[in-house]
Amino acid sequence: MYGLLDKINTPDDLRKLPRKALKQLCAELRDYMVKCCADNPGHLGSSLGAVELIVALHYVFDTPKDKIVFDVGHQAYAHKILTGRKEAFRRNRSADGISGFPSRSESPYDAFGAGHSSTSISAALGFAEAARLNGSGERAVAVIGDGAMTGGLAWEGLNNAGASSADILVILNDNNISIDKNIGGLHDYLLRITTSHTYNKMKGKIWESLGEGKFRDWIQKKVTGTKSSIVRSSGGDIFEALGFRYFGPVDGNDVRQMADVLNRLKDLKGPRILHVLTRKGFGYAPAEADPTTWHAPGRFDPATGERLKSVSSIDRYQDVFGQVLMDLAEKDSRVVGVTPAMASGCGMSRFADRFPDRFFDVGIEEEHAVTFSAGLAAGGLRPFCNIYSSFAQRAYDQIIHDVALQKLPVVLCFDRAGLVGEDGATHQGAFDLAAFRSIPGTVIAAPRNELELKNLMHTALAAKEGPFIIRYPRGYGEGVDWRGAEPSVLSVGKGEKLTDGRRVAVLALGPVVNRAVEAAARHKADYWVSPAVYDMRFLKPLDESILEEVAGYDVILTIEDACLKGGLFSAVSEYFAGKKNAPIIKALGIPDRFIAQDSQTGQRKSCCLDADSIYSILYEMMKN
Repeated sequence: MYGLLDKINTPDDLRKLPRKALKQLCAELRDYMVKCCADNPGHLGSSLGAVELIVALHYVFDTPKDKIVFDVGHQAYAHKILTGRKEAFRRNRSADGISGFPSRSESPYDAFGAGHSSTSISAALGFAEAARLNGSGERAVAVIGDGAMTGGLAWEGLNNAGASSADILVILNDNNISIDKNIGGLHDYLLRITTSHTYNKMKGKIWESLGEGKFRDWIQKKVTGTKSSIVRSSGGDIFEALGFRYFGPVDGNDVRQMADVLNRLKDLKGPRILHVLTRKGFGYAPAEADPTTWHAPGRFDPATGERLKSVSSIDRYQDVFGQVLMDLAEKDSRVVGVTPAMASGCGMSRFADRFPDRFFDVGIEEEHAVTFSAGLAAGGLRPFCNIYSSFAQRAYDQIIHDVALQKLPVVLCFDRAGLVGEDGATHQGAFDLAAFRSIPGTVIAAPRNELELKNLMHTALAAKEGPFIIRYPRGYGEGVDWRGAEPSVLSVGKGEKLTDGRRVAVLALGPVVNRAVEAAARHKADYWVSPAVYDMRFLKPLDESILEEVAGYDVILTIEDACLKGGLFSAVSEYFAGKKNAPIIKALGIPDRFIAQDSQTGQRKSCCLDADSIYSILYEMMKN
């Protein structure tokens, strides 16, 4: 089907191609990527823009010996296809396929795993120093997107690398032209000079001939000052100040130019940064026209770009959050919204349009988002800080030190809690309950449906102190009418009994409560007997009145869409520890392993968190 791509199974095959064939290969790669993602959705836009960059990297560097470290991994699809996973890419992000992100366990070409952002520079620096100490001669390259460069860890890595003598090349893949534009012919000339082997060899010899002393220092200051004024105009001054030699910007969608530049840079010594301009969605018109939507477009017709949307009358939890936040802001001028670059994903885009002065997108900076929210709260405002559950792990210290310790009324909304589906192990919101339950003064709640989310947001606003954590899953709710219902301010720490029963008491938290109710109803219909089901609603403070009520049952079954160690099961077990005649306590939840990519339905079934599995487990409990 493809004249060149069909012949490429590894980068060794790629490196046998003549340079003039690289452009055609990029076109074939892009076409293959579009067709695969049309039926099997993924993160398309960033990877389309990085095709030429990745082809050039594997063409120039001796991978997998040389280490290419990708940031996040959204941009790495061409890398996966070129490194022996062409057929497997058809099942990208599926249960029987490969991960959507670089994974060390998947391929030796995936030098470092990446699902969260801003890690590449630190990891590549580690590779560079390991190569120096081992004497292996391996080169280290970090490929970081411009969004990830906003993260604090990226600047920690830059600061450390720039102060070292490590042979590290950082490629800033700037797909929004967010630093500066190419400055034309003069820039191209300077680029050719500064990346030239002859230039750098001559520069090294001149520097050595000057020796140590004041004259060399004076010359260096003059050269640095002159170069700084030139580099500043192209956006590189800050990197030079950190100790990097800055090159660029260059056209990252010109594969021949990229190969030329990388050839000139690969053997230079010390910390270098290459500023590359790419277009998100490059080469596929619908994605170029709307890069935000085409970051992860879902299924679509590859010929027309028409997106094949699923039709549902049920609202997503993200939509409920966004609308309720606007409703709260309409009535309370203190309400503000904060997000670390997830406005559309978390449902805050409409809030941003309606209240632009009260909306803060701080970039991919979860730690800053939390401490900034703490400052807003200390200043008299009521921030709702929305962070994906798996990303909230980055802000653990800030939640303890800057919010909880000072009892500041910050509402932390953990979107994508629990099992998230195709994004896989790096994105599972599995650890939030266990991580934050130990923090004094913290409220942790999980709504079972859309109306409960609405009520909990009103309850959180009414709270006098914080943090107040509300965690809820990715995707659609239960179909409960929440728009017309009047909101309620709930009693903090109080759960609710949903069904009567005997022998077995089910204590559940979050939307999995609904699966427990469904399973209990089926059991009653089949066997005329049912377990009791309780919606705990709050993990912290725990409703001890419910625990006292169920103490007389033979068995307690806890169910939570989170890791079993440290969450609801642990909290209930701690309560009954040492009590006489305590019931048997069993648990369902996310087991003690990382859950790989699959649909949310598939993941829940594998963890026995679907209604059928719960029904089967209740049957075994009730018959004994």
